[in-house]
Amino acid sequence: SLLQVVGLLLPNQTLASTVFWQWLNQSHNACVNYANRNATKPSPASKFIQGYLGAVISAVSIAVGLNVLVQKANKFTPATRLLVQRFVPFPAVASANICNVVLMRYGELEEGIDVLDGDGNLVGSSKIAARHALLETALTRVVLPMPILVLPPIVMSMLEKTALLQARPRLLLPVQSLVCLAAFGLALPLAISLFPQMSEVSVGRVSVGRAGQGGVRFGCSLTNTYSGPAP
Repeated sequence: SLLQVVGLLLPNQTLASTVFWQWLNQSHNACVNYANRNATKPSPASKFIQGYLGAVISAVSIAVGLNVLVQKANKFTPATRLLVQRFVPFPAVASANICNVVLMRYGELEEGIDVLDGDGNLVGSSKIAARHALLETALTRVVLPMPILVLPPIVMSMLEKTALLQARPRLLLPVQSLVCLAAFGLALPLAISLFPQMSEVSVGRVSVGRAGQGGVRFGCSLTNTYSGPAP
């Protein structure tokens, strides 16, 4: 949500604030993942807990580690160090998103996911389709936070030099919130349009029951839910 993004991009973060905002962001993501779980193949709660813990640990570790490295970089000026630190949330969040996807969906690589024919009829399960879906979902999870966590630091670094914000520093937070909101509007359509909701794999590459000729389809969405006909 917008609150987490603004918090992640706050300048001059302490160790405690870095850990808090990364934890809050991954907790929010875990709730979204659970609410949008695949109801056709129920998963045990342990998988969601495993994915949640893996995402939190990876996000916090990467964010804290990169901040420490930046602070110890003697070649950076204070201004450069502050600018570089603002980009730390992106690799932390992107890595955590990939970790979350892999930990929560690795079972589908062994069991396969449901695939459909051209008419939307279930024709079986496919491990190859599961690999495609996992890859596409992971890439989407990397693309989505990119504009949200990369563009605002660039824009804010320029806006902070303007006479208006230098004279009225209290406007920094509202302006940053508006910039993050605009980045949200750009990132979400971009990530959703990266891959179709229903992808297709040729029958020759998929082991299913009654597939017929042509190809079979599988679902891949932003929220990691597969195996259902497009609405």
